[in-house]
Amino acid sequence: MSTVSKIAPETLAFGLLTVTEAAARAAYHWIGRGDKNGGDEVAVTAMRKALNNLPIRGKIVIGEGAKDEAPELYQGERVGSGHGPEMDIAVDPIEGTTNMAENMPNSMAVIAAAPAGARLDPGPCYYMQKFAAPPVARGKIAHDRV
Repeated sequence: MSTVSKIAPETLAFGLLTVTEAAARAAYHWIGRGDKNGGDEVAVTAMRKALNNLPIRGKIVIGEGAKDEAPELYQGERVGSGHGPEMDIAVDPIEGTTNMAENMPNSMAVIAAAPAGARLDPGPCYYMQKFAAPPVARGKIAHDRV
């Protein structure tokens, strides 16, 4: 039996929703203040607190920390209640901190979770090209042109 099957998918999905919601709500009061670090700090703190309420044994594989000199959610950090499935977690409490600080659109709180060992561990890489599309696009996109 997979470790992921020990927690209902809808329970995990709702838990991840509450994590991003906590980060977004915390950062809301920082919109337009011109302080991207302040907004990011409260979002990181709220996200970590919410993550630690999830019934998982999580490890941050993509997080804050080194690049942003953030105090929490660094690569390799353990999160969750310590009970439940082992999960790899990728987070960005505020993707678009400058936009948030300058009261511009398109900031969001981001999280992705997968069974332990299933996510790419980018090591010291901070940036990479990413592309997301709906399932109907599978097999129809030339990755070298994105």
